[in-house]
This record gives sequence, C-alpha cells and structure tokens, in this order.
Amino acid sequence: MRKALVVGINYYQHIKPLYGCVDDAYAVQSVLERNSDGTVNFGVKLLSGTGPTDFVSRADLREQIQQLFLGECETALFYFSGHGSIEMTGGYLIASDSNTGDDGIPLIDVLTFANKSLARNRIIMLDSCHSGYMGTNPSAPTIAELKEGTTILTASTAEQYAIEENGSGVFTTLFVDAMNGAAGNLVGDVTPGSVYAHIDQSLGPWDQRPVFKTNVKSFVSLRKVQPPISLQELQKISEFFPSQGFEFNLDPSFEPERGNQNMDIPSPDPVNTAKFAILQKYNRVNLVVPVNAPHMWHAAMQSKSCKLTVLGEHYRKLVEQGRI
Repeated sequence: MRKALVVGINYYQHIKPLYGCVDDAYAVQSVLERNSDGTVNFGVKLLSGTGPTDFVSRADLREQIQQLFLGECETALFYFSGHGSIEMTGGYLIASDSNTGDDGIPLIDVLTFANKSLARNRIIMLDSCHSGYMGTNPSAPTIAELKEGTTILTASTAEQYAIEENGSGVFTTLFVDAMNGAAGNLVGDVTPGSVYAHIDQSLGPWDQRPVFKTNVKSFVSLRKVQPPISLQELQKISEFFPSQGFEFNLDPSFEPERGNQNMDIPSPDPVNTAKFAILQKYNRVNLVVPVNAPHMWHAAMQSKSCKLTVLGEHYRKLVEQGRI
C-alpha cells in the first residue's frame, strides 16, 4: 500500500497570499495517483487552501500529517506547497490560519512523525521557502536526524526562498516533469534519487538549490513510466554480450538499408536484421557503441563490431544476475 498527503495553500488569513500552490498540488496529485500505463500508484489525499471557506487550518494540517505516517504501509509520501518560515526556534510550515512564522507546523515535528512511522519508506517533499532546514535538529543545526527509510527533498536551502515562474513553483514543475518520465531509468522506474538528479541538473549555481537528504539502503520507485526500450529487449543484452569486454561482430547482412552504394555485398538476413534492430535501440539509449565506426550503419556495412558502454555493462550484469 502506498499513500500520499498532498497539500497546496494559496489562502492565508494573516500572511500575504500565494497563487500557484494549489495548482501545483493538483499537478502532484495527478502524477502520483497513477503510473503512466494507467495502473494505480498512490492513494492520494489532497488538502487545498483556496479561500475563506476552503482553507487548511494548523490543527487539520498537523492531524493529517500524523495520520499519513500512522500504520504500516510500503510508502508514505508528504508533499507541501505553501509558505515556509525559519525562526530562531527552527523551521515551520505555515497553515492558512497561522499568525506568524513560528505559528506553523514545526519541521522537527514533521520529521518526528516520519521517523516514528511504521511505513517502510517515508518521503517528505517541500516546495516552500527555507525548506532545506527540514531534517535539522534546532539544538544541533549541523546534524540531520533521519531514521533509516526516510528521504527528504526540498525546493531550496534553509537560507533561500522557493521561486515561482509562470504561476507554478520551479521545484514542483521540475518534479512533475521528472515523474512524467524525464527521470525514468531504462526499466521505467522513477526514484527519489533520479528526481533529485533531474532537478539539480536543471537549476544553475545562481538559482535556488534543491536539497536532498536520505537514509536508505535502496531507493523506492515513486512511479513507473514507459521505458525507452522494452524489458524483453533489454533482457537480451546478456545474449548479445555474454561476457565483459565482448564485441559483437557485424556484417552487411545485419543492415536492411543499402543506400546508393554499388557493392558486392550479401543481401539482408531477416534474422540478423531483427538482431540489429535491437542493437540499434541499445545504441540510442547509450548501452552500445560501434567500434571504429561513426555509426552502427557503418559498422555493419564495413563488417566491424559493436561493444557495450559502461552503462551497457552495468545493465548486462543486472540481467546476468537476475536483477532485471
């Protein structure tokens, strides 16, 4: 069982309003609820603060965070988009009825709920100002206290503001893009680590800097997306390359296209062209490169070979070990 609490707050009674947080929350809800093939992923509860008759109170926000992390489940994920504050007493998430920065939900409380949870994986994602303070003990600011299985991903450091562009949080936009496939691996898994890598690479050194803190033995998959190559084709990699350093020999019978060349070469072999089609897919996803040839076509037509890249060798070993 996988569950998520998604919170977006635009309306504040005593603090200036925000404008893109509710839309961000709906976007996150949409990308979490189902995998790209339509199968169910997370069971999502959405809290949105849009106005005086639809707001997220401090008491309700605290209660819902506690409820999220109660009980046993595979993964419990908390996402928050709204005002955040950092005070002498620590960091806070600001609810609609909070009067001041330190009148919100203490980040240390959120971490305590997560660390004490029986969920095997606890993930906290914050698109709020100063959210990088999450995981810090106010009495020992240089120490992060994360129980095994807890992961934190925030929009900015403790000192920075979280920026909006075009009515949406920069962090959340990148997160949704990552979940939609930009951070997927070759078997279609999107993990917290790959999400962070995508966001980190997308933001320059002068932009807000995302923060990633984790204490896990292995990453959980947040979403399944369409992989760039089918699992059945990927699993053939150890058949094409049975050992490390092996080179797969090619010849013109592997290539179905002859171009305009007048060469006394053998006709295409359907068995070989089927194999070559898979090898070309490997090449497009950086698993295979031609040897001493600029392209796979040249390698075939010139009777050369192809070999695994470092990434290709990694996946060959995974297949060989039965891990894919």
